[in-house]
Amino acid sequence: MKKIKYDHRSIEPKWQKVWEKEKLYKAEDFSKKKKSYILIEFPYPSGERLHVGHARSYTAMDVVCRKRRMQGENVLYPIGWDAFGLPAENYAVKTGIHPELTTKKNIENARKQAKSWGLSFDWEREVNTTDPSYYKWTQWIFLQLFKKGLAYRAEIPVNWCPSCKINLANEEVIDEKCERCGAQTSKRMQKQWLLKITKYAERLLNDLETVDYRKDIKLQQVNWIGKKEGINITYPIERSKETVTVFTTRPDTNFGATFIVLAPEHFLALKISTKEQQEEVKNYIRKAQNKSELERIAEGRKKTGVFTGCFAINQLTNYKMPIYISDFVLKNVGTGALVGVPGHDKRDFEFAKEFGLKVIRVVVGKDGDKSAITKIEKVQEEEGTMMNSDFLNGMDIHAATKKIMDYIVKKGWGKRSVSYHLRDWVFSRQHYWGEPIPVIYCSKCRDNSKFKPARRQGEIQNSKLKEGVDYTVIEGKEYAIVPVLEEDLPVKLPYVEKYKPTETGESPLAGVEEWVNTKCPNCGEEARRETDTMPNWAGSSWYFLRYIDPKNDKELADFNKLKYWTSVDWYNGGLEHTTLHLLYSRFWHKFLYDLGAVPTPEPYAKRTSHGVVLGPDGHKMSKSKGNVINPDDVVLNYGADTLRMYEMFMGPFEQMIVWDEEAMRGIRRFLDRVWELNSNDKMSKQIQNPKSQNRTKILLNKLVKKVSEDIENLKFNTAIAGMMEFLNQLRIENCKLKIEDFKTFLKILAPFAPHISEELWQKISQEYESIKTLKQKSTFKSIHQEQWPVFNESFLEEEEREIVVQVNGRLRGVLTANSKQSMLKEEMVKLAKENESVARYLQGKKIKNAIFVHGRLINFVVE
Repeated sequence: MKKIKYDHRSIEPKWQKVWEKEKLYKAEDFSKKKKSYILIEFPYPSGERLHVGHARSYTAMDVVCRKRRMQGENVLYPIGWDAFGLPAENYAVKTGIHPELTTKKNIENARKQAKSWGLSFDWEREVNTTDPSYYKWTQWIFLQLFKKGLAYRAEIPVNWCPSCKINLANEEVIDEKCERCGAQTSKRMQKQWLLKITKYAERLLNDLETVDYRKDIKLQQVNWIGKKEGINITYPIERSKETVTVFTTRPDTNFGATFIVLAPEHFLALKISTKEQQEEVKNYIRKAQNKSELERIAEGRKKTGVFTGCFAINQLTNYKMPIYISDFVLKNVGTGALVGVPGHDKRDFEFAKEFGLKVIRVVVGKDGDKSAITKIEKVQEEEGTMMNSDFLNGMDIHAATKKIMDYIVKKGWGKRSVSYHLRDWVFSRQHYWGEPIPVIYCSKCRDNSKFKPARRQGEIQNSKLKEGVDYTVIEGKEYAIVPVLEEDLPVKLPYVEKYKPTETGESPLAGVEEWVNTKCPNCGEEARRETDTMPNWAGSSWYFLRYIDPKNDKELADFNKLKYWTSVDWYNGGLEHTTLHLLYSRFWHKFLYDLGAVPTPEPYAKRTSHGVVLGPDGHKMSKSKGNVINPDDVVLNYGADTLRMYEMFMGPFEQMIVWDEEAMRGIRRFLDRVWELNSNDKMSKQIQNPKSQNRTKILLNKLVKKVSEDIENLKFNTAIAGMMEFLNQLRIENCKLKIEDFKTFLKILAPFAPHISEELWQKISQEYESIKTLKQKSTFKSIHQEQWPVFNESFLEEEEREIVVQVNGRLRGVLTANSKQSMLKEEMVKLAKENESVARYLQGKKIKNAIFVHGRLINFVVE
């Protein structure tokens, strides 16, 4: 008889409609069940379709959600769209269609795809960052940051991408290239909005101890924050009221300090330069600003610089240290200045050699070289003992560091300090497709001496106004910075025809006069809006909170609902977002916690990541390479369950994996085998009239245990392999499935392959119920509402094992025992001695030792 194949094209859409109609996956606020908030990174609708990488992440967490629901938990698994920002705008520029239209269409396509994959999202909580009712609260958060003094405007060197025609945050530049398009970036000076994430650096670091992040993810956070403990030493400048402050972690070497180097962007660079050196310094600074950071700090590059004509005093030695400008020093590292200790730092040594500066050795290492003359030919960077350092002589460098720190602080020459790699977040973007920054600039208020800024709550209001915080300069004119009133939010993004980035780097919004020109909310006079928009990081820094109360128009989210659902229990996403997005969202959440707007100091209790799916050729998927796998094609030809199970089966979840068409077809063959268990006439009779099979119970209980544990440990591939092995073992051992056992198997298959499991469950359940009660079920109950199987320990213990028995290392017999018994040494040794085939080799001999390997082997060592 011809086998009946699983018809995915009719069965899968049928159940998707039923599940949606029944609202099967709706999360319940304030349920008495254990809550479980599972989160995936919501996608950018920046292309026509979701890809197989999305399917991998979303299916993995869907498997977890489905299992936990069946375990009786109240699961929140939401979805939304990260629709503002550069990815969506780039797509619109590429297609020539307005981003408002492309974003809407792309979301429709992606939503349709996600539903076709059978994902158990709670669609009633769907959010969209471009919805004014959503970004109203993104703007509200910005206003709170501004009022607390954590948002400010400053002219800084920014990264310019000539391809995207946009300024980028440092975190968006990888190896001096735009992380989006790969184009080489350059530096330019421009006024930007920044957020003081550095104020939260210590908490962002310390609170990592309170969360369950994968080790490598936690390390990424630690390294990016980059905490260093040291001291800020202030050096007086000869014949000047100015001083220069340098951060160092090695003050023990300060007796060997012979020069100072400033970054070209340092505020003292021109200020302290002598008249004779001014022009040379200006030219050097101009050339340095055209170089990338990567070029400036490149290993082995010849050191360049220019003398300012000034000297700083090393107060430990009274040595006059010449002050240079050099591009190998960066403004955003430490204080933007370094003290040169060429005897013990490679870069300092190279600079000293280039400019003929004095080199003093103050630490003697293993080589024992105690020379302190200028002709030292190599730098000494090892640990060692102090010399040529007055009261530090003879001490090891660690003891010397502590002593010199105490000494410098006591003398008033410096203060203990902590330095971070983390920099304030460059927040504004000069592009169209983003949330408008809710700020207005008013010249009238700036001219009004009675103007009181609406920021820095708790500070003295008549204190000196600060540029970038209270007022700003635009085209040479000063304007007060006035926040939009909260009741006037949202500041809606206007529709414009010319949305492409400008060649000047100015936002396209600057040309929309009827939008830019407005009334000041403080004085009512003519004013102008901020035309910069927020980065795509803004909407994604708090979206997980809005899922909890997406329709609330009175507040960001109801606090009691937040208290019930947060923190997020499990957050999974791409490895590329485990530094920046994670850091930014943790910062915003901590700020909201300080405001009292959220109940927890950390947003995510657990964070994991998945590996990238490569094309069949082993390379990253791209249209130009012709190696893109369209998940829609897989669903059409093989079914959503095949796509889901293959994505889970193709390799360890956290590792990069290569798409294999034949392996995917193997998954489809497995699903057909499952289908045939019910559709084949012979098997149907076996299911309806089964004989009790103890071996089947043992195999099934082992499988339930394995799948239950593997799902929670993200070992989806081994869970599926276990299911395949189960069916193979049944065939090999000619075991029969009782209907209850087959239903148990379908339950553990259901999170992975929800459609075929539902179809078979309904067929079996209705038929079984009609046999017992002679009537069909009156109400629908999904397999996904059933109770998750619990394995029976007794069946695990009853599994028989073979124990090899040796005498002096030679095989003399084999024992059979259940798994529990096989672990008991005394009992197994006793049984071995009583075994006839073994006993004859022990007869008349003295047993010196009985070596026992649990569940595997006994070796009698005899004389």
